[in-house]
Amino acid sequence: MTYENVIAEKSGGIGLITINREEVRNAIDPPTYGEIIEAMASFEADEEVGVIIITGAGDKSFAAGSDIRQIRERSLLDGLAAPPQRHLAKVGDIEKPIIAAINGFALGGGCELSMACDIRIASDRAKLGQPEVNLGIMPGAGGTQRLINLVGLGKAKELILTGDIIDAREAERIGLVNKVVPHEELMAAAREMAGRILEKGPLAVRLAKMTMNAGVKGGQEAAMLVERFAQSCLMTTDDKGEGTSAFLEKRRPEFRGR
Repeated sequence: MTYENVIAEKSGGIGLITINREEVRNAIDPPTYGEIIEAMASFEADEEVGVIIITGAGDKSFAAGSDIRQIRERSLLDGLAAPPQRHLAKVGDIEKPIIAAINGFALGGGCELSMACDIRIASDRAKLGQPEVNLGIMPGAGGTQRLINLVGLGKAKELILTGDIIDAREAERIGLVNKVVPHEELMAAAREMAGRILEKGPLAVRLAKMTMNAGVKGGQEAAMLVERFAQSCLMTTDDKGEGTSAFLEKRRPEFRGR
């Protein structure tokens, strides 16, 4: 499918989404949010795709947040409608694993987008932050909560209340990104990570992600019940039989997602 603000392509079981607004540092406006969600939903429904990677066009920005000119025009009712928060909630609900390949600035909404993904791999040139307080506003796409989950309450307060922008190594140290690699190796590293996931049982991967997300949203006790039922479902699958047989026969499994 063709989009105006993103490029969506697939190969080798990976669906790649590139935010293609390099002229505005890949700023995310409402149409771009919509296209990102549409592309992810398309890949989620595509049986040939097992992992999704999202990145930004060019060498400078993953996504530099929302368009400041549009923010200036927003009203009280626009804030209450919270479209960015709703969009990123949909990203978080995608069942297939999503890897953010952070190739440059990930600020404001761009940082929030990366946090809505499951795994974050950053270029050593990347910069991340929630600088909204510099504009007299605050993170409004889930950043106040996702940042706490990743780095803890104290560090999250420090980053949001100061608006500080940090480099990739500091982001890795505090747990905001999983891994930092040389800039020119970023996409190779993201694809390598995706390949490792693609080797696993696809049903197990999807249900494991769903269960972990349930714990974040609904608490540990409820998630334990989800875990129990998810594991019970997996016990009935062909993939379980293949995975255990392959282990005992000392060969690589050939999972079929059944």
